[in-house]
Formats: sequence, structure tokens, C-alpha cells
Amino acid sequence: MNRHDQDLATAFAAYARRHPDEAAAAGLFGDLLGDAEDPFRRERLAGHFTASCWLVDAGGTRVLLTHHRKLGLWLQLGGHADGERDLAIAALKEAEEESGLTGLQLEPGLFDLDRHWIPEHKGVPAHWHYDVRYVVRAGSDEAYVVSEESHDLAWRAIDALAEDPGADASVRRMARKWLSRAA
Repeated sequence: MNRHDQDLATAFAAYARRHPDEAAAAGLFGDLLGDAEDPFRRERLAGHFTASCWLVDAGGTRVLLTHHRKLGLWLQLGGHADGERDLAIAALKEAEEESGLTGLQLEPGLFDLDRHWIPEHKGVPAHWHYDVRYVVRAGSDEAYVVSEESHDLAWRAIDALAEDPGADASVRRMARKWLSRAA
């Protein structure tokens, strides 16, 4: 096991201790990490890692969400690891590519884990995404650029997202985690 894999295994175990109600999910992430078939490649259709970010403004009151082109939902920025074993770096790269923002700062540690089913799309069979999520902070420049992966981007108030029944369940969970962390 290389250094990045060891760091991830340690992070998954720490996450399970911090969030005992999510320990079973964290265990699934640990199991995937130990799989002989490379789980960092999107071609592994039995499931693979993705990396996302909770991209908050400098004040920590708003998050930048994407109206995801393929899924049609307002979600956090992120994407496939494409072989990158340092998922924090992959999350930061996705944040930069999908937002066009510069001066982003990655906070250390896992913020959230989410295993979700991706439906079949353009001949790619349905499969599991094991999404590892990190906090990324925006600098003073909040003028984003909408990439081809999104219908739109928008800064949303985190406190409103936590209570929004129309928001994706994992986005609501992250909003609640953020608010409890800030309290």
C-alpha cells in the first residue's frame, strides 16, 4: 500500500470514529481501497473513487454548487480521480476546473463521504461512486466561470441549504455538518 492509500485508510478510520452513524459507509470505502482492481480509475465499473469539494466562500456562509449537466441536480463540485491517488489534490483540481476560481485553499482532512449510484449514461453502465469530499475555501475573487460540465453555478446560503427539502440529501447533510462544525 502506498503512502496516499495508507493516508486514506487512516482518514477513513478517523472519519468512522468522528461520525459513528456513518461508520458502515466508511467501512465500504476502506474495503474499496483494499481492492486489487484499481479503484481510482473510472473504468472500474464495480465502483470507483471520486473526489469532491465543499467550496465555501471566505466568510464560510455560502457554498458554490453546480447544476450538474448529466444528473440535473444542484451538487458540490467534483469528479473522477482518473488515477490520482491523492484525492484531496483531485478535489482541488476539480474545484479549479469546474469553477474557474483561482486562489482556492484546501483544508486538511476529510469532510464527508458519500456512496451513491450513478445511472447508465451514453453507454456507460450504471455503477457506484465512492465520493470522498474535502473543504475548499475561496479567496476574495468569487467570479466563477460555468464549465461545460455544468448547466450553471450558484453561491447558496449554507443555512438555507440545511433546511431545503428540495436539495440533494447529501448536500443537506454537508450543510448540517458545516453548520455544526462552525458552531
